[in-house]
Amino acid sequence: MVEKLISSIDIVYINQKSKNAPVTARILDLFPPSKIQWVADDHSFGDKEGQLSAREYTESKKKLFVTPFKGQFFKRCPGASQRTALTCCNYYVLNLGLQCNMNCSYCYLQSYLNTSVMTIVSNIDDALNELNAISLEHGQKNIRVGTGEVIDSLSLDPLTHYSHSLIQFFAKQAHWKLELKTKSNHVDHFLDCEHRGNVIVSWSINPKEVIENEEHGTASLEERLVAAEKCARKKFPVAFHMDPMIYHDNWKSNYEKLILELCTRFRDFDVQGITVGTLRFQPEQRHIMRDRFGMKSWITQAEVFPSDSGKLRYDSKIRTSMFKFAIEKFKQHSSWPVSICMETPETWIETYEQYPTQINELKPLFQPYRI
Repeated sequence: MVEKLISSIDIVYINQKSKNAPVTARILDLFPPSKIQWVADDHSFGDKEGQLSAREYTESKKKLFVTPFKGQFFKRCPGASQRTALTCCNYYVLNLGLQCNMNCSYCYLQSYLNTSVMTIVSNIDDALNELNAISLEHGQKNIRVGTGEVIDSLSLDPLTHYSHSLIQFFAKQAHWKLELKTKSNHVDHFLDCEHRGNVIVSWSINPKEVIENEEHGTASLEERLVAAEKCARKKFPVAFHMDPMIYHDNWKSNYEKLILELCTRFRDFDVQGITVGTLRFQPEQRHIMRDRFGMKSWITQAEVFPSDSGKLRYDSKIRTSMFKFAIEKFKQHSSWPVSICMETPETWIETYEQYPTQINELKPLFQPYRI
């Protein structure tokens, strides 16, 4: 597993300031010297004006930068911003890197990043110290933290083993939950870590037809589900994010088959919850997706319209019909709480006929507590 990851990376740039970091020692041990290049502290890969070209973005997946992060690690999920006009759960994010080595056609990072490398933060101790300081004031609050906002939580974890440090830290936080969200199957290296049941390992999932057509370089559906079963056997709670749902021929039968597979393979008490969402992206992203994936992609073929948040989305009637279909199927076969992600209050009303704070099983996710 780690050998395949190493072979996919052409060069590793290491900031001189990261020389003594444990992650640097691990990377120097894993990679051949021919792939290592040291750079000065003031070296920047984020100085390009505007978006990367399709070629530059694709090439960025083969380059890795190890460097300290000088900003704030911990913040609220951007979906909760008042500018987005979305109804979002009380979720926080912890950023320990930027970019991943996978190639999903719809990935929002294509219109978000202007840096030509994947980045691993080398000063995880600073991140943990920041979390510890927050816990001294807010440790008794029910806080949910995810690490998958701008990087897949586990796709590069075989190189960093940051999951070990995070699991150990959260074992001391009785009221907090950590979510490791991934499209990989990289779980074997942390399965034996002691935990207190508050580390959720979650998977973004889609029918295998969507994965094969749109989620390039990711683990297959079967590989993801096998990894989830391994975590469940080790008493790690698991969760699934059917997001983004992609409209395509036979979408109903493909998603119904996926839902039945989940409900057959996992017990009710194994799964913390399900979220569903549909395709959405910034208008400026469309051209780079077309350049990178052509017009055979279901994403570049999609008929989408501007929404209040500024993103392009399916028509609201299509979104609501997809949500209702998925939620009904889940409720037929499981007792898992199902919520929708990155959607407007109007969509919640059309789908559930009530707001999430009025739905008993979802109320705990939408507590208005703020840090």
